[in-house]
Amino acid sequence: MNPAVAAALTEDIGSGDITTLLTIPADAVATGTVTARQALTLAGVELLAEVFPCAVELVRRSGDVLHPGDVIAVVRGPARDLLTRERTALNFLQRLSGIATLTARYVEAVAGTGCRILDTRKTTPGLRQLEKMAVAAGGGTNHRFGLYDAVLIKNNHIAAAGGVTAALQRTRRAQVPVEIEVRTREELCEALNCGATHLLLDNLTPAGAKEWIDEIAGRARVELSGGITLDTVRAYAETGADFVSCGALTHSAPAVDINFRVELG
Repeated sequence: MNPAVAAALTEDIGSGDITTLLTIPADAVATGTVTARQALTLAGVELLAEVFPCAVELVRRSGDVLHPGDVIAVVRGPARDLLTRERTALNFLQRLSGIATLTARYVEAVAGTGCRILDTRKTTPGLRQLEKMAVAAGGGTNHRFGLYDAVLIKNNHIAAAGGVTAALQRTRRAQVPVEIEVRTREELCEALNCGATHLLLDNLTPAGAKEWIDEIAGRARVELSGGITLDTVRAYAETGADFVSCGALTHSAPAVDINFRVELG
């Protein structure tokens, strides 16, 4: 079982679902239907088979675009299991589908520009793998998963290392991708002269970003970040950037409306 699912079930059920145990006969059998109640991009549906210890029929898959009334899955088994675990199932589906839905809107907003939408490490503690899977379901691209699989030299690293050159020189033997944030034209030139191949430009206007990208002239890949919204992401993508990263995909995505209806039999 996925550790996040196991932790969520333990957190919610504890020593037992006393309401269900007291009111529902042990031999009662039920069918639960999971349905979309709004337009959304689905994510996390595969977790239903881990949440429910009974028969789960997946009607749709992660990445599917749904409309109100579309059936997502059907669960059949002991009524007690369905009632005890429905909230955990919905918490995952609503949260992850919310991320996928918001990501899909960002991806749609930059369509045709060649720019890709990246997520960040601004995820819910313990749920990073699932939330990044949801970003991918929405058509986004996963950035590094943690501090262990890529080098990202940011402003505080540069200050502590003694400058752009010093920081980059110490990463020359890294066996993972290396990216560096540059904040001034001087740092930009220094990074390029040191052979940087992936640059992060933070908190620029679209016009400012285009000037810097024109100066870079294809010598390095460029990621833009810093308060980029659905209203502005197209303008940033049209600067020629390779990537736009957006923490809002995971830290600010609203949950979507998904229903779980239980019937006896």
